[in-house]
Amino acid sequence: MIGSFSLGDTVKMKKPHACGADTWTITRVGADVKIRCLGCGRVVMLDRLAFLKAAKQITAKGSDE
Repeated sequence: MIGSFSLGDTVKMKKPHACGADTWTITRVGADVKIRCLGCGRVVMLDRLAFLKAAKQITAKGSDE
């Protein structure tokens, strides 16, 4: 489980996506978190609690906006 995250961060998830990639980039942060698969481009929206439970680590920090 990760501590804090922000827009543009690249996150490694515990389970891989159907395309085989396990890295995602965060495109929206709020009550829900929207992430985009870096393998196939699929966009998924998770509630914050489900995202925090499924995320393994932050691999790259996004730019501060």
